[in-house]
Amino acid sequence: MFDFDLTLADSTAGAVECVSYALLKMGLPPVDRTAICSTVGLSLPRIFQTLTGASDPASMGEFSHWFVERADEVMADLTVMFPQVLGTLATLRRAGLRTAIVSTKFRRRITGILAREKLADAFELIVGGEDVAQHKPDPEGLNRALAGLNVTAADSVYVGDHPVDAEAAQRAGVRFIAVLRGSSRVSDFAEYEAARILPSLEELPPVLDEM
Repeated sequence: MFDFDLTLADSTAGAVECVSYALLKMGLPPVDRTAICSTVGLSLPRIFQTLTGASDPASMGEFSHWFVERADEVMADLTVMFPQVLGTLATLRRAGLRTAIVSTKFRRRITGILAREKLADAFELIVGGEDVAQHKPDPEGLNRALAGLNVTAADSVYVGDHPVDAEAAQRAGVRFIAVLRGSSRVSDFAEYEAARILPSLEELPPVLDEM
């Protein structure tokens, strides 16, 4: 199972655009690009709280509204798959492995991007942000994927780029592999049981062979 943003695809340009748009609409000061990029993969309320320090439900709801409005216009066009994805998925398929996506990104947005990249049939199951009541680090998304695939946690691996992915995997009892494509560093995963920490997705197939 894979996370999507900054694991399979670079969505940083879209995230910066949508966060900046939402803050502008709310009359709030802009936020540094690096800070925005560090929140990619979090739920929208948590992104708002992390960047502004505010946690009132009304403001978080307003931020989410404006973010989604802009994302509907630009996110797909501003998201590109990492070049290693196609080859890595082909290798996994040849090995007979089943693949899925578990992400906070809306499933409808993921499926649109995959269709554009001719990867519509590459994943057996996609669990997106609209499919769960609780987002990562809650394990609900991973548990839904396990149930949908009819596999056990012990037979599964979750691949992600952010500590929130590692925590979700740990809480679901799923082994975790970190890929350092986002802003996370090796030290960020120190408190989690990461099976491996990889610099690139193309190193994943041989690691899975060893597990």
